[in-house]
Amino acid sequence: MFNLKINYTDMSSKIKIGDLFNGLQNQMVAQLNTNREFILHPGSKGDSLENVWIEWLRKYLPNRYCVDKAIIIDSNGSLSHQIDLVIYDQQYTPFVFTQNGIHYIPAEGVYAVFEVKPDLQGNVSDDNFFEYAGKKIESVRSLKRTSVKIINAGVEVPARPLTKIIGGILSSTNSYTHANNNTIEGHLKSLKNLQTIEMGCAVDYGSFYVNYTGTEDVTSKDFDKRINDYYLNRTFESVTFSEKENSLVTFFLQLTRYLQQSIGTVAAIDLNAYAKSVGFEIDQKI
Repeated sequence: MFNLKINYTDMSSKIKIGDLFNGLQNQMVAQLNTNREFILHPGSKGDSLENVWIEWLRKYLPNRYCVDKAIIIDSNGSLSHQIDLVIYDQQYTPFVFTQNGIHYIPAEGVYAVFEVKPDLQGNVSDDNFFEYAGKKIESVRSLKRTSVKIINAGVEVPARPLTKIIGGILSSTNSYTHANNNTIEGHLKSLKNLQTIEMGCAVDYGSFYVNYTGTEDVTSKDFDKRINDYYLNRTFESVTFSEKENSLVTFFLQLTRYLQQSIGTVAAIDLNAYAKSVGFEIDQKI
C-alpha cells in the first residue's frame, strides 16, 4: 500500500483526489524501477515487467475484466501471436483453455491487447516496437469472431455487433532523444488497418491516446465484415499526450473510458461454432 500525506484544515475538509492519484503513480513507478534495476536477464526482466502490468491492472480494473498473458484462438482453429497482456471477458465467453502454462482465449472475449517492452525506443527483429506491436495486434483483430442472441432478465436480446478491440503498447521509459512526441506520432501514423494502435504509456514519459476518423457502417448485418471494414477504412487524425507526472493515472482513466463507455460488453460467443470442432452439435431448442 502507498502512504499519502493529506492536509486537513478541519473535519469537513475534502480529500485531495490528486494526492490519491499521485500515490498510485508513485507506487507503480517504484515497482517498475525495481524490476529494471534488479532483474538482469533480458528474458526474466521482460516476463517480470509484463507481470507487473498484469497485476496492476488486475488490482484496479473492475472485477468483470480478466487480465492475462495469452494466445487468442477462433472457432476455425486459427491462432494469434502470443500477446503480453490481454484484457478479456469470461461471463459471455465461458471457456479459457490453459495448457503448459499458456492461456488460450476465444477471440469473442477480447476487449484489449497490449504489448509490453522496457522502452518505447526498441527493436524486435527488424521492426521497431510500434511495428512489432502492430503486427501482434493485427494477429488478434484478424481472427473470426461470432455473435449470438442472449437472454437478459428473461428477455431475448438479438446478437449484437462485434466490438472494437483496443490495441496498445506499454513501457517503463522512452529513450527517443529528439522530438519525442513527433517521433512517436510518426510511428503511430505509419501503422495502417488492423495494425493501428489506440493508446499507450511510458511510465516516466507520459501516456497517449490516438483519434481516428472513420465510422462503422451501422446498417450492415455482416458483423465480421463491418468491424474489419471499420479498421481498414479509418485514418489517423491526432494523438494526445499526457504529462509524465500523470502517465499512469491518465492511461488508466482513458482505458477505463474505452472499456466501459466505448465497448461496453463483448458479444456472446456462438458455442456451436466451437462444438463443431469436436463433431458435436448443441441443442438449440432447450
